[in-house]
Amino acid sequence: MSLKENYQFQFLDEKSNILTFQLEGSEVTAKVIVLEEDMIRVVMTKSEQLEVNKTWLVAPGMDDVPLKGRDRFDLSPFSLPQYIFRNEGNNVTIETKKLKLHIDLDGFKVTWFSIDGNGNMQQIAADRNTQAYNFDGSLGEGIFHYLQRDKNEQYFGLGEKSGEMDRYGKRYRMLSIDPMGYDAQYTDPLYKHIPFYITRNNQTGISFGIFYDNMAQSIFDMGNEMDNYHGWYRYYQSMAGDLDYYVILGPEVKDVVKKYSWLTGKTIFAPKWSFGYSGSTMTYTDAPDAQNQLKKFIDQCEEHDIICDSFQLSSGYTSIEDKRYVFNWNTDKFPDPKGFINEYHEKGVKLCANIKPALLKDHPVFNELKEEKKFIMNDHGEVEMAQFWDEVGAYLDFTNEESVNWWKQKVTEQLLEYGIDSTWNDNNEFEIWSKNTIVDGFGEKLSFEALRSLQPLLMMKASYEAQKEFAPEIRPYLISRSGSPGMQRYVQTWSGDNYTSWKSLKYNIKMGLGLSLSGIYNIGHDIGGFSGPAPEPELLVRWVQNGIFHPRFTIHSWNEDQSVNVPWMYEETTELIRDLIKFRQRIIPYLYNALYKAHEKYEPILRPTFYEFESDDKTFEENDDFMLGESILVASVVEEGQRERAVYLPKHEAGWYDFHTSEWYEGGQTVTIPAPLEYNPLLIKAGSMIPINDADSSFESKEKDERGFLLFPHKKKSGSTSYDLFEDDGISANYQENHTIVSVQMNADSEAIHVTYRIEGEYKLPYESLRFYLPENEDRKLFVNGEEVAMENNHCVVAL
Repeated sequence: MSLKENYQFQFLDEKSNILTFQLEGSEVTAKVIVLEEDMIRVVMTKSEQLEVNKTWLVAPGMDDVPLKGRDRFDLSPFSLPQYIFRNEGNNVTIETKKLKLHIDLDGFKVTWFSIDGNGNMQQIAADRNTQAYNFDGSLGEGIFHYLQRDKNEQYFGLGEKSGEMDRYGKRYRMLSIDPMGYDAQYTDPLYKHIPFYITRNNQTGISFGIFYDNMAQSIFDMGNEMDNYHGWYRYYQSMAGDLDYYVILGPEVKDVVKKYSWLTGKTIFAPKWSFGYSGSTMTYTDAPDAQNQLKKFIDQCEEHDIICDSFQLSSGYTSIEDKRYVFNWNTDKFPDPKGFINEYHEKGVKLCANIKPALLKDHPVFNELKEEKKFIMNDHGEVEMAQFWDEVGAYLDFTNEESVNWWKQKVTEQLLEYGIDSTWNDNNEFEIWSKNTIVDGFGEKLSFEALRSLQPLLMMKASYEAQKEFAPEIRPYLISRSGSPGMQRYVQTWSGDNYTSWKSLKYNIKMGLGLSLSGIYNIGHDIGGFSGPAPEPELLVRWVQNGIFHPRFTIHSWNEDQSVNVPWMYEETTELIRDLIKFRQRIIPYLYNALYKAHEKYEPILRPTFYEFESDDKTFEENDDFMLGESILVASVVEEGQRERAVYLPKHEAGWYDFHTSEWYEGGQTVTIPAPLEYNPLLIKAGSMIPINDADSSFESKEKDERGFLLFPHKKKSGSTSYDLFEDDGISANYQENHTIVSVQMNADSEAIHVTYRIEGEYKLPYESLRFYLPENEDRKLFVNGEEVAMENNHCVVAL
């Protein structure tokens, strides 16, 4: 098709906050939809009809969406504010109180402006002046969106990506594959499909997000490509589907993150036990005596006093000879599966079973499912065969309701009824490459490519529904490796099969923060490295030190020498790791409260330092630090042999405390602090209160729960702070009705520290007192609810 000389659009109509335009002499239409004062959507299609007329990724403020998706033009969750529309012939403008669009109808080139509270306007983005869109296929295969690029811009997000936090100048493929042993600095693509990123202009300080509601594989070029004919640009290209994108104004990075998280749905409120140490290795379930190996694991946890709350059962339990067959129990390896599960439960350890969405061609029920057309098919009506592990198999089609029902039935019969507590949805990247692949599309028959990343999302949703229906009184916990926006509504995730190296430890931190900035908050990494050599003792300890501050805390491995990453793998480090796991147990109330805030307030659990301190430009320099919640700065050691750590302390007028030494520092400076092998450097923002489990926990007494608050009061200046702690039984589905809030207020001046607390709610607390701790060198008097309290070893006990 030849290139047209112009692409003139005409305004058609305006209805219910939707403004529609059409390309002259063509069926191409463009819609601008004013959703919120700070969120506007643009939809461009080749005709009035969308290729995919449902969305599963957009779920504003929702816990879930229907299996068959939501109508893409159901705008009922949005406020649909008033706006001003001006039609000036060749140009139109659309303006809310916070955003303004100027659209050149020759090419439908959009320029975006932010508007502050004083009415000041600032350009934040603009389409490329030459061919911003692929109206007629002249730019190549698929859909395109070209934006101008500015040298002052920084780009963050795109989910789980390797390398540095700032994506500027890089090019990424958004495609889910299985890159076991990936290089955390360079490998791309990885496991997840997150077509969202944040643009921040470091001159104006204004940020906005752009989210493409599209499920096909795509490319994000963030300035890697240059072409003299077009000026500086960046672009998005997708291989199928529609161009349907949302622009979300900040103006700060944290504003964009929370609004985008709201847009794609709530983070699931997982049970409290999911924060405990979770053991895992492929080696045990691949062993001929797997059940015995797993009994030894739990016995050794008890022997070494390693507090363990769950174990992730790798797929070896499903094997027939050396291959995996989902929903099959190998009774040679597991002579008594239910007895094995009961033994774990008696020790207070939950089990999460690995399941995979493909059946090998010789799976016992493959032909049955083939006859029932439950697999993804090709356009000849045949099952689409694909490489899967060491064999050929076929993927279930989760856009076929009968396939979903079969899956839920098997999850229930083969796992939940046996006593398995959780599903681990694995190897769900759906690596299908044929262009003639078709999915059922709930009766609408669509190309697989258009719904590629939907398959893992619906797989985890099916597992979630099975768990929820089986035990409606408790909150489900699930895990998934692959996924897309919306996966946070169902699962916890991790960065996949990393390689054992110091570099992986360093860049997995950044990878996790990329997920956090992209609305995926409940995350972690395989501690010690999954693939490659066994970690050296020092690396293992440093990885555990980092891992205890992630929501997901799992030591998992498939070492090439068949060794197993476990807390006691080196005699000289076992005590260190035991103490680190006990420290993790101690801070679970803080972690659990952070998850509740993620669920209710769309706040990330892990945050780059610039998220909390955006006004401090130095926090945007690449570093290896992160914030856990709003109070704890984690300065992980990521270099071999390091026993001191230089840490930049963001500008915070109240300053920072070294958690381990109690030394106080001014903010806005780089300090060098001790980093012995015994602990990870931690800085606490002055004015913070950290809730802890103050029980003397052990493997046998891990259920004990007592409550303390670590107080880090303002030091040089007077200051006030408050903290609301969410308390419930940690597992029930009725947490909204049956919970209690412990509200604590701390006021500090030069003479004294005043703490007040109040308790409100229906849930009966499992403890009868509160303990308050002060830093070791604190000599001010402490008053609790107006009365001075006696301090012993820098803490006091107050009866409730």
